[in-house]
Amino acid sequence: MSELQSALDGLVADDLHALTNGQTLDRTALLVAARNRLDAELTRTVRHAERTQAAEHDGLRSLRSWLIGHVRLSATDAGRIVRSGRAVEHFPALAAGFAAGEVTAAQFDVVAGAVGESERARADEQGIDLAPFDQAWTAVAVQEPHQSLAVAVRAFEDALDPDGEEPDPTEGRRLSIAKHSDGSVTGRFDLDAVGGEKVQAAIEAIVQADRPKGDLRTRVQQNADALVQLCDNQLAAGDLPLLRTVKPHVALRVSLDDLVDEGAGPGTATTGFGAVVSAARARWLACDAVVSRVVMGPDGVPLDLGRSHRVVTPGMRRAVVARDKTCVFAGCGAPHFWADVHHLVHWAHGGETSLANSALLCERHHTQVHHGFRVARDPGGRWRTWRPDGTEIVREPLLV
Repeated sequence: MSELQSALDGLVADDLHALTNGQTLDRTALLVAARNRLDAELTRTVRHAERTQAAEHDGLRSLRSWLIGHVRLSATDAGRIVRSGRAVEHFPALAAGFAAGEVTAAQFDVVAGAVGESERARADEQGIDLAPFDQAWTAVAVQEPHQSLAVAVRAFEDALDPDGEEPDPTEGRRLSIAKHSDGSVTGRFDLDAVGGEKVQAAIEAIVQADRPKGDLRTRVQQNADALVQLCDNQLAAGDLPLLRTVKPHVALRVSLDDLVDEGAGPGTATTGFGAVVSAARARWLACDAVVSRVVMGPDGVPLDLGRSHRVVTPGMRRAVVARDKTCVFAGCGAPHFWADVHHLVHWAHGGETSLANSALLCERHHTQVHHGFRVARDPGGRWRTWRPDGTEIVREPLLV
């Protein structure tokens, strides 16, 4: 391992500006092959560690948990490496190409992800020999573009099910979610045709129901907003299974000083799943929330726990809904069950939780109001909206 470290140190010391374009490309190809070999050795080592239950040495039950907690891999990458390690012994030709640097970790995972333990068991029951597939996949991986391997793997699925027997749709469903250092989340899902149709129908219903005039969002942005709204609706309904005796909800921890300060305060509040958000975002979330007082000692130990207090009571919400009916932001009109009750003067700054100090706003426009836009109700009972520059958003009359 010390020789490997020395070799890497030597690479870092190379002057890349001294290389010609051809030499730079050759170096790149060599580094890719070297990375493949390192990935193969990592996969082999992880499989050995899993077999020997090495993670228990550090008090953990699985190698996947150890990879996430000790070497800071994402959950997706950790799962991929463990999955590939379990498949290595079943595909010797592909494993040899991997070890030689000709097959990438991503290519190996295409096979490992599609031909897992259950698929191998079905192949054994049907007398299907994996060796020809192993040889064919290796040839494709070494000679063809990356996406060609996924096409080749589907031939194995056809061999398992030549008559087109309807499989259990849940077996092919996958959802991976990765949280980044700034708290943002990316993910990928794979669904069967029926499952995908259900998701598309639910998202499309929300997208089509919320198309305010002047909406400049792209379609992918609309889909993402609809997915968040779908989850928001389910969380608000209170029908989801309990999490450790508590109804699932968005949890947020923030100090009182940061909550009442008008500054943005980046990185001052922490969510239940570990994301760090600004004080401004915390104030937005706290507009319509349950607030619990926790007095902390200097060593970070809670000294006193106050009773939970609902900022907007169910009765108050019913009154706001009866008055506003929909999101009051100019040009929106999203239904009330998508909306939060916004405090015109935030309760943390002394604003009353009253009908006069409340407005119904959908998530997107609630965010806008906490970022410079303003809504107010004139003496005649009409809601008006102003941009951050002070100009009013006026809905133009429809042409007839």
